[in-house]
Amino acid sequence: MKAVVYKKYGAPDVAELREMPVPVPGEKEILVKVHATVVTPSDCAFRKADPFAVRLFGGLLKPKHIPGCELSGEVVAIGKQVRSFKVGDDVFAATGTDFGAHAEYRCLSEEGVVALKPSNLTYEESVAICDGALTALLFLRDSGLIQQGQKVLINGASGAVGAYGVQLAKHYGAVVTGVCSTANVGLVRRLGADQVIDYTTTDFTATGEKYDLIFDAVGKSNFSRCKALLKPKAIYLGTVPKPGLLLCMLLTSLAGGKKAVFSATGLKQRAENLVFLCELVEAGKLKPVIDRIYPLEAIAEAHHYVEEGRKKGNVVIRIN
Repeated sequence: MKAVVYKKYGAPDVAELREMPVPVPGEKEILVKVHATVVTPSDCAFRKADPFAVRLFGGLLKPKHIPGCELSGEVVAIGKQVRSFKVGDDVFAATGTDFGAHAEYRCLSEEGVVALKPSNLTYEESVAICDGALTALLFLRDSGLIQQGQKVLINGASGAVGAYGVQLAKHYGAVVTGVCSTANVGLVRRLGADQVIDYTTTDFTATGEKYDLIFDAVGKSNFSRCKALLKPKAIYLGTVPKPGLLLCMLLTSLAGGKKAVFSATGLKQRAENLVFLCELVEAGKLKPVIDRIYPLEAIAEAHHYVEEGRKKGNVVIRIN
């Protein structure tokens, strides 16, 4: 099979395709022929080992895994003890820190973060949902404790996490303000935002509005700047574990007022979350947002594009 490998940490061009053996599923594993995966900012971070701490998961001196954390595809073989899936099932999955999604085949534990993909979506659309929506769900529902009628601001509302954050916040009955660039105002409105702030013309921290929840989906703001916008006991959610955010998280956890919160969502995923998202998709309440689709052979080009920081929704890799 073809798989992406990195011989060393570095720029997108360190990515190369290699022929590798097709894995054999264990007794409680399924073998998935991968049809689509994604390239995310996290993939870029692991590729270049920035921040340095990602080496604890990806390899201290050099990368030790096939990269990629989300996939969709078809089950082509199962282990003897597998009961939840059968050959021919279409699935989508998150591999977490086991990585390995940027390949033509991937073995997955039957008990892992894997579920039948939405019946009304393609493989490419399904893996897009698997990417940003899983992260947004855990931040908003589990860390933010989002409630109906709350005022929620989402910074980076057109990105892979923010685009699904807008849709999920509306599903939970929130009044949503999205922050994005001029080019993406229309998209964020179509996703359901009640108000859209163009950050190129307006500083959202200077509007005087108050929110129950601020979700910084791109890590380009901070708790200190947003603190004045938070209502008493409101929550600021940050997706990038910068030292300042982690310090604010510690300090605010000791008080009873406004909170700064970061969550390592990639370590907390469950298959039930995929099933829940699948139900929303099939009910027409959640839609994929895809910017570009690249072939596996153009993986380095996809990394270059993601690092530009201008993508809308997901960048998908199609594996023929």
